[in-house]
Amino acid sequence: MSVQERKERERARRERLIVETARELAEKDGWDAVTTRRLAERIEYSQPVLYSHFRGKREIIGAVAMDGCTELAQVARAAAAGAEGLRAKVTAVARAYLDFGRRNPALYDAIFQLDGGLLFASDETPEPLKDAFAAMLEVFGEVAGDGVHPALFTEVFWTFLHGQVTLARAGRTPEEFTDQRLELFIGRMAVFPPD
Repeated sequence: MSVQERKERERARRERLIVETARELAEKDGWDAVTTRRLAERIEYSQPVLYSHFRGKREIIGAVAMDGCTELAQVARAAAAGAEGLRAKVTAVARAYLDFGRRNPALYDAIFQLDGGLLFASDETPEPLKDAFAAMLEVFGEVAGDGVHPALFTEVFWTFLHGQVTLARAGRTPEEFTDQRLELFIGRMAVFPPD
């Protein structure tokens, strides 16, 4: 291995450490607790080293969000793969999304609430975010119904799920009715082919 390859590998390892540490701090203490000074202390590198990887907290949030989008895509695809039948797949992916948002509040905020520089529905949308949408489109697009564009239906379904995560986290909706809300939405909005 050349010196250059070794330096690149070390740089990638440091960058991964910064992102993982930021996520860990945010999940434990919230995003306000994630400062470049605290990160530098935690990873035992100087702030200038941290700034050689990221221009600031916004870019770090963006990197955490990219990891989150990758995880969300994996969670959605795993949920779909583990279900038998279209209705079960739709329900499983929706539940997996709600669980993802509940279990990873800081990660969810990095993707959807904080300014990490992510562009949604744009030519510049990062690939991990496009893939997270594609993972949901693979299932939700199947139940859009005639005359409804599958991507539009998926966007509406995603909006519903996002609202459920956001309202539940804020304590605005009782969790014991989550399944009923989900079944109501699926029953009213999704169009399943006849058996």
